[in-house]
Amino acid sequence: METLEQKIRKNAVTNGLIFGVIFLVLGIFLFYFVTSMTNNFWMITIVGPIGITFLIPLAISIWLCFDLRKKIGGFWNFRQATTGIFIMFFVSYLLSTIGSLGFGTFIEPDQMSKMKTVYASATSDYMKKQGVDQEKIDKQTADMESKFEDNRTPGKLAKGLGIAIIIDFVIALIYAAFFKKEKPLAVEGLDPDEGLDPTV
Repeated sequence: METLEQKIRKNAVTNGLIFGVIFLVLGIFLFYFVTSMTNNFWMITIVGPIGITFLIPLAISIWLCFDLRKKIGGFWNFRQATTGIFIMFFVSYLLSTIGSLGFGTFIEPDQMSKMKTVYASATSDYMKKQGVDQEKIDKQTADMESKFEDNRTPGKLAKGLGIAIIIDFVIALIYAAFFKKEKPLAVEGLDPDEGLDPTV
């Protein structure tokens, strides 16, 4: 018979794959959004990235955590919640990273160059409208371009993996504090495994 821990791991992987696909699609959409759909400075630098890569994933991650808890019976303690949520986030990271590498290698090999050009151009145009000196514009543009380095080298990928493990674990701890739900203690005359709605 499948144990609760096994059920948590299995469903966490499934939800992680779902989250990874969604995150990958959002990342690809963001690329085309900033390079083809708008030339507005605020949409390119703030509204688009925050909405597409933070707010939407945040809402989806919350929904997937509720869904994961429901799939395993509606109850889990802090440790179990941390384990399940960490697995979900880490699987999502692996899938979205592999997908992004494939997208940047085979579909949009000039992805970084295009992103760098768009962000540098948007920043330069905005600063010119604000009457900023050309010397400061050039410096700001150069600083922005330096952020768009190719991160697909083995060393940087390994470093990114290590950082992702730490970040995913910390986030899992925070989420687990909110999503843990202990099974109610037995009440006299009532089996704790029966008669209770775990979704309440």
